[in-house]
Amino acid sequence: MKHLSYKRILAAVLSAALLWMMTVTAFAAGGLEMSTNYPGMTAKAGDDLTYSLDFSNTSGAGASVSLSVTDIPEGWSGYFTGAGNTISRVYVRPGDNASLATFNLQIPDDAQEGTYTVTLNAAGGSMSSSLELELVLDEEEIGEGGLTTQYAQQEGSADTSFTFTTTLTNNSATEQTYSLSANAPSGWMVSFKPSGESTQVAAVTVDPRGSQALNVTVTPPVGIAAGDYTIPISAISSTENLSSELTVVITGSYELDLSTPSGRLSFDASANKESAVTLSLINNGNVDLQNINLTSSAPTNWTVTFSESTIDVLEAGATKEVTAYITPAKDAMSGDYVTVLTASNSETSDTAEFRVSVKTDTIWGVVGILIIVAALCGLGYVFRKYGRR
Repeated sequence: MKHLSYKRILAAVLSAALLWMMTVTAFAAGGLEMSTNYPGMTAKAGDDLTYSLDFSNTSGAGASVSLSVTDIPEGWSGYFTGAGNTISRVYVRPGDNASLATFNLQIPDDAQEGTYTVTLNAAGGSMSSSLELELVLDEEEIGEGGLTTQYAQQEGSADTSFTFTTTLTNNSATEQTYSLSANAPSGWMVSFKPSGESTQVAAVTVDPRGSQALNVTVTPPVGIAAGDYTIPISAISSTENLSSELTVVITGSYELDLSTPSGRLSFDASANKESAVTLSLINNGNVDLQNINLTSSAPTNWTVTFSESTIDVLEAGATKEVTAYITPAKDAMSGDYVTVLTASNSETSDTAEFRVSVKTDTIWGVVGILIIVAALCGLGYVFRKYGRR
């Protein structure tokens, strides 16, 4: 009975030991994993690709792991780097090890389109892991990046800021940083901003096979003459020099000034009596102004007319004088009133606000003056008659 119990105990111990050894072996064999974020990519002949390699070690102990390429198409080449150096081994600490190494793959220029597989292996002790990379070569992908603008020509007046929506495309298999610049005429200002952002930038980084939308703002100098202007823009990386052209059509600057020759915007008037006011219209733009209309906004029952209510043409830089005839209402009381005169056409306008001081002559004013005169005459008579007594 005792002998039977001893055998059972021994068998249980051996079984537990065997199970533990199997568990440890299985744990060690599966404790290493090598991975990359993008194991499947589209590329073209002549591309140089880079893969960032991550490692996970669940064995509970650090391990020195050898790296190798176990399968690669003929004529292709690949190698591992870390910290800027070519490497053959990495030390994988317990847990996750992100971007511990980089695999560099060079595709020959004469590679044919199709699907290719590259297999990498990492091994350390009893642990190992394989990583399969799939490459699809497509001849249609061959070509440089691009710098394109949806509406490359815009039109407006000289005081307009023009914003172009431009797309920068990176057709290479590697991340590219592009310096942005413009060769604008003297006095012009050009700025680049990533779409949806407010910060002006001088360079942008674009992902492989990616694109970046840009807002290109072009501001012409003050007083620029009407005409067509070309603004070359460029995006330059270490491998590419992309360029494009923007066109701005300046239709002219429109600016009209309405005032008086003296600049004074006030005058005196009498109720129901016409007052003549000389107006000065100045075309401060660089384009002739057509069909300028003169209008008014005056108090109720006032009348305003012009010697010319429409000016057919006012040349750039020219001045023209027009007379406005303003008549206050016959029942207007004494006081200050506002009359607004406006000169406008389809491109521009200006207003002048006049302060009109109305003086009212009434019969009671005349009577008052007569009473004062009569009183003075009466006092004079009294002094003459009784003054010597």
